Amino acid sequence: MEEITNELHRHYGQLLGVESPWSVAGVKLELEHKRVEIALERTIAEAVRCPECGAACALKDYLPERKWRHLDVMRFETVLRARVPRADCPQHGVRTVRIPWAGPGSRFTLLFERFAIEVILASRSLTQAKELLGLHWDALQRIMDRAVARGLERRELEQLRYLGLDEKSFRRGQSYISLLTDLEGSRVLEVTEGRDQAAAELLLATLGEKQLAQVEAVAMDMAGYYAAAARAALPQAAIVHDKFHIAKHLGEAVDQVRRRENKELLQEGDATLKGSRQLWLYNPQNMSAEKRASFAQLKDLNLKVARAWAIKELFTELWNYSYEGSARKFFKKWFGWASRSQLRPMIKVARMLQAHLDNILTYLRHPITNAVTEGLNSKIQAIKANARGFRSFLNYRTRILFFCGKLSLYPQ
Repeated sequence: MEEITNELHRHYGQLLGVESPWSVAGVKLELEHKRVEIALERTIAEAVRCPECGAACALKDYLPERKWRHLDVMRFETVLRARVPRADCPQHGVRTVRIPWAGPGSRFTLLFERFAIEVILASRSLTQAKELLGLHWDALQRIMDRAVARGLERRELEQLRYLGLDEKSFRRGQSYISLLTDLEGSRVLEVTEGRDQAAAELLLATLGEKQLAQVEAVAMDMAGYYAAAARAALPQAAIVHDKFHIAKHLGEAVDQVRRRENKELLQEGDATLKGSRQLWLYNPQNMSAEKRASFAQLKDLNLKVARAWAIKELFTELWNYSYEGSARKFFKKWFGWASRSQLRPMIKVARMLQAHLDNILTYLRHPITNAVTEGLNSKIQAIKANARGFRSFLNYRTRILFFCGKLSLYPQ
C-alpha cells in the first residue's frame, strides 16, 4: 500500500513538475465532486532564500495552509495546497518565500493563469470566458490585474516617436477618461480619469525622461488643456491637431446649417431637406447609386447647406499641400470664403481653425492622426458594452490595457 501511495505521489509530482525542495505529500481524490487536492511540502533541510535579495536565510516559520487552483487533470478540478515558509533576512526582515508554481498573492498557479489569459483573449466576451473557466468575476479580474501589472513591468518603450492624446466617455453624463497612445505601435500606453490638463500631465508623467525626449509629435484635438500639458512635458515635440477631429467639427457645422434651413423650409411647406441628414455627412463615394443621384440633385440646388457642404469639402484640399507657405495661402482664401458665407456655424468653425492654424499645419511635417486612437476607441467601446459599463475606473483601466496595450501578459 505504501508503495502504491509513493507511486501516486511521484505520478502527480511529475504531472506538476514539482522539484526539490518541494514534493507531493498527499493526494486527496473526491470522485463525487470530480476534484483532486494535492498537498505539497518543503524539505526543511533546504535553505530558504529572501525573495528581495536572494540571499540564503534562516527559516522564520510557515504561513497557514493556502490553496491554489491548477489546470484540470483528466477533467478533475485540481487544487494544490501547501504551507509557504517565511525567510528571516538580516537586510529585509521577514519575507514570504517565493514558490515555483504561483506568483505572490495569487490564488492560481502560473499554468492556470496562462491558460485563463488565453481563454479570455480567445472568448467573444468575458461572460463566455467566465463560464468556460468556471470562475467568479472577481477572480477573473484579479487574473487580468496581475497580467497587466506584469506587462507594464516588462514593456519596452524604445523609439517612441508619435503619441496620441484623446478622450473617451466612462460613465453616463460628463464622465471621461483620457488615453495616451503609441500611434506607430497601435497600442494604448496609459489611461487616467478626467479630460483636463491635469489628466494629460499624469499620462505623460508615466513616461521616463528618455522616452519623453525622443517624442517628435503628439496628435490631439483642439482642446487647449491637452496642448498645454504637451508643451510643458514635451517642449521639443510638435503638436498636430488631428484632421479627423477637424473634419468632425466641419461636419457638425454643416449639420447645424441643414437643421436650421430644414426647419425654415418646413415652415414654408417645403420638404426638400427632410430625411437628407446622412447625405450631407457621408462621402458620396460610399453611397449607393440611388443615393448618389439624390445627393447630386440636392447639392446643385440653391441651398445654404449645399454651400456649407462645399466649404467643408474644399477644406480637405489643405492636406494635399507639401509646403507650409502654399498651405497658408490656400487657407487664407478658404477662410475668406467661409467667413463671408453668412453661415454662422461655418464662420465659427473657420475662426476656430484660424486660431489653431499653426498646429494644424504641423501635419505637413508630421502626417499623423488619431485614427489609431479612434480605432482603439471602437475596441474600448466594445469592452465597455460587453461589461455593461464599469463602476470602478481601475477595472476599466485594466480591461483597456489588457486588450489594447499589446502587453506581454503571460506569467514566466
